This record gives sequence, C-alpha cells and structure tokens, in this order.
Amino acid sequence: MGIEGVTESADATLVRRVLAGDTEAYAGLVARYRDRLGRYAVRMLGNQADAEEALQETFIRGYRSLGRCTEPERFGAWLFGILVNRCRTAGAQRARRDRTVIADEAAMARAAVWDESDRHAWRETIRWALGRLAPAHREAFLLKHVEELSYEEMVGLTGASVPALKMRVLRAREELCRLLQEVERA
Repeated sequence: MGIEGVTESADATLVRRVLAGDTEAYAGLVARYRDRLGRYAVRMLGNQADAEEALQETFIRGYRSLGRCTEPERFGAWLFGILVNRCRTAGAQRARRDRTVIADEAAMARAAVWDESDRHAWRETIRWALGRLAPAHREAFLLKHVEELSYEEMVGLTGASVPALKMRVLRAREELCRLLQEVERA
C-alpha cells in the first residue's frame, strides 16, 4: 500500500471515529489537511484573512456534514470540494463588496514591484497576476497546476466539463503570460 493508500485508510478510520462520537479525532483530519487547503485558499482568494475565514468555515461545514461523506477514504477530496465552494462564495461576496474602478491599467501594472532576484517580489507579482484572472480561470489554473489534480478530479470538484476546464486553464495561462509580460516591460 502506497502513501496515498495509507492516508486514505487513516482518513476513513478517523472519519468513522468522529461519526462514532470521538469528536477529538476530527483534529487529526484538520491537522492533515490544514496546510494544503490553506495554501489553495490563499492563492484563490488573494489574502490571508479571507483565506483563513474560508478555511475555518470549510472545517466547520465538514464537521457538521461529515455524515454525508459517502466515501470516508476520500475525505480529503470531499473536504477540498467544500473549500472550492467556499472560495467561490467568498470571492463573489468580496467582488460585490469591493467593486472598484481602476482607470489606468498600465499605471497599476507599473506600480507592481519587480526585481527578478527578489523572490518575495516575484511571489507578489504572481499573486497580483492570479488576482487579475477571472475567478473560474484562477480556480481551474490553481487546481491543475498548483494542486496538480487531473481534469477528472477537477470535474468532481467544479461540476464543469473536461473541455470547459481545459479551456479555462488555457485562458488562465494566456492571461497570466500577458499580465507578467506587461509587468516585465514596465
């Protein structure tokens, strides 16, 4: 049994323990998935505060609806699906709340700090560029290239078809290239 099989078996055991009344066992599931889900949430939402809120709500919703997890050995994928939905909702809420018109896109691109030798600046530039993508494109890009999910796994999380997801990933790549080239020229 490989590492993944061990994780799935351990997940199923912990889920069964929680469902049997051992609420402390849920802490083991939280510990196992907190970092990975947290990284995704930050990349998807663009800031730590929103990501932390989405992550906390994901764990709470996961706990409350654990009885609906029909495949306990796939708890991680099931919980990831809850997080994807929370990030979508949070992103939409923030977009409605923070509607801002930026009149000079070129000035905004030039305002981004860029120094190829500065790793922090590079991360900020990538974060900025990811934040400029349409939410559906950002989601597909992150699921494919950061979380390294297959298109079939992505279908299960997003509900979109494989061709639609491939197109979203392609559009995200094209837009990221365009944005990063603009920053580099500025």
